[in-house]
Amino acid sequence: MSIQQLPGTANSLGATWDGQGTNFALFSENATRVELCLFDENGEEARYELKEVYNFVWHGYFPSVKPGQHYGFRVHGPFDPEDGHRFNPNKLLIDPYALAIAGNVTPGQSIFGYTWLEPEEDLGCNIEDSADAMPKCVVVDPTFDWKGDESPNTPWNETIIYEMHVKGFTMQHPKVPKGLRGTYAGLAHPAAIKHLKSLGITAVELMPIHHFHKTPSYLTSKGLSNYWGYDSLNYFAPFSGYSAGGMNGEQVKEFKTMVRSLHTAGIEVILDVVYNHTGEGNHMGPTLCFRGIDNASYYRLVKDNERYYMDYTGCGNSLRMSHPQVLKLIMDSLRYWVQEMHVDGFRFDLASALARELFEVGTLATFFDIIHQDPVLSRVKLIAEPWDVGDGGYQVGKFPLLWSEWNGKYRDTVRDFWRGEDSTLGEFALRLTGSSDLYEHTGRRPQASINFITAHDGFTMRDLVSYNDKHNEANGEGNRDGESHNRSWNCGEEGDTDDPEVLQLRIQQQRNFLATLMLSQGVPMLLAGDEMGRSQYGNNNTYCHDDELSWLDWSLPKEEKELLRYTRKLVKLTKDHPVLRRRNWFYGREIHGSGIRDIGWFNVDGEPMHDEWTAGFVKTLTVFLNGEEIATPDRHGEQVVDDSFLLMFNAHYEVLEFALPKRFRDTENTDWPERRWKLLIDTKSEGFVKRTKNYKKNDRVTVAARSLVVLQSKL
Repeated sequence: MSIQQLPGTANSLGATWDGQGTNFALFSENATRVELCLFDENGEEARYELKEVYNFVWHGYFPSVKPGQHYGFRVHGPFDPEDGHRFNPNKLLIDPYALAIAGNVTPGQSIFGYTWLEPEEDLGCNIEDSADAMPKCVVVDPTFDWKGDESPNTPWNETIIYEMHVKGFTMQHPKVPKGLRGTYAGLAHPAAIKHLKSLGITAVELMPIHHFHKTPSYLTSKGLSNYWGYDSLNYFAPFSGYSAGGMNGEQVKEFKTMVRSLHTAGIEVILDVVYNHTGEGNHMGPTLCFRGIDNASYYRLVKDNERYYMDYTGCGNSLRMSHPQVLKLIMDSLRYWVQEMHVDGFRFDLASALARELFEVGTLATFFDIIHQDPVLSRVKLIAEPWDVGDGGYQVGKFPLLWSEWNGKYRDTVRDFWRGEDSTLGEFALRLTGSSDLYEHTGRRPQASINFITAHDGFTMRDLVSYNDKHNEANGEGNRDGESHNRSWNCGEEGDTDDPEVLQLRIQQQRNFLATLMLSQGVPMLLAGDEMGRSQYGNNNTYCHDDELSWLDWSLPKEEKELLRYTRKLVKLTKDHPVLRRRNWFYGREIHGSGIRDIGWFNVDGEPMHDEWTAGFVKTLTVFLNGEEIATPDRHGEQVVDDSFLLMFNAHYEVLEFALPKRFRDTENTDWPERRWKLLIDTKSEGFVKRTKNYKKNDRVTVAARSLVVLQSKL
């Protein structure tokens, strides 16, 4: 195969089809030669040297190359690991800017740049060719009929996030056609969208869909695979394994169709992105992309010992954010997903690692400064996982304006409260009201707090109340992997049980967690399956299980159907009542003349909280939310007025009688206004009560052990 090559341009990295031909461009600062490799339908390879170089970008234009063409690169240069260079032209490399990639990596010796038998391990160059073991990049026609698609642009305070796995969500869904299950098309299917809509979800947060290393040898040797996808090999191509189509770029249009369908249903799409490290691992990892293109430019290497990688992620390497080309790669990727793929935001995995410019985390790191001023990215939803594994990496509450954060302190505090740990109610109150101690000083609002109790990494909510300890034996690591300190409680018996009292308490605790999540100020994030009691049988690290252990089970027994109905009602309650999704902080004072404050805190006797705030043994609290004192107006400037609520929390092991509030501390001579309170939720029973009961002044409310009661006062 011999085709014409023209100089082309360095302005557009990757493979760019212009309607007549394709321009190829690859950045490599330290390469001495770059070859473009084109593959025909039989897998036969033809190599073309890219002789044009401008600003370290190697480029060429090929008039006859059309969409569907499979390709890769071979990059020449020094193989000198001790000096940070690992060039090896025997390794076919993935284009970092490829818009589509076909297939997965085949494990074996050929994909490694060094020879395993060498006495110095990674210092000996491996000349075995890797082309047959490598996925191929695909030239893509980017045109697509969006049919007037627009983002729902859901305000932060009205957002309900659902964290999910593209494949796991529909893989066992009985109403999704078998050929579409586990795919982008499956998620776009009306049956899948119906569940999300009925639940009240406004945004799906998709676990990684950038093309990733699915088959690392350390997992395939145990019959496992990389299911979660936190090992990216490219930041532009949607993972081909989630496509119902073929291997010629169809996954791009399929992904766009999915986004368009979700937008039509009013659901935003947020991507979980992994820009902190790649799937090539440490110095003993394979050569698949960045390592072979320009190792010293793309990765943070150990100073004075550049054979090794700085690892702030626990995954073997960290991208070199201080290099302008790495910053450009990430920014180009982010803009591409917003402008071309129409996604609505991003959740940044181990975001603290992105801020490390030297050895410390700084909120004024270049990466955050660039995003702050970017006209495209500054307008989308930005969520940080505010920690990494390096020193000083736990940065909850320290990210800059525009950013929301996974609030790990919310998760820990709520878990501790409901399992009955001795801790101060003061912190629980802060988490319930949006964590002002973490976010207000930076000028942010309660929506900076992404509230969650469970996420993909850890126990599901059902397992959180069913296991004291992790049970990860199926991962093949001797149960050593995964978090050991889970703040979980099995309610009296480990794992499966027939004890009706234990089972009742577990359902009750799930109702408590779900209600607390939906009644808290901030943005709630629900883990897929928690709404219907999904279990992973005590495994809190299912990253390597692409099977029924990780997939959602849609065959629901009675109690799980009831939990699903309960969750739907909770979400609807939150969405229907502005006092539960305020745009700004509570002021702790009267604002609009109702005669009482916007929020009140009371003990079990209905008296204002005082010494109880710091008494670790106190596990009861009544919270008053005043719907007539919402400070911020609606989008038309009108005052927002709502019903009022009393939330009665009892994490004690005994039934208690709660008195209705009597007075605020600074108005002790003023009686509490006469109100009629309707019983709305009792987590001890079925959740939302069927036979309502009314309460008035001087009445007492029975709150069962380890339960939550919600009372509502209509306007």
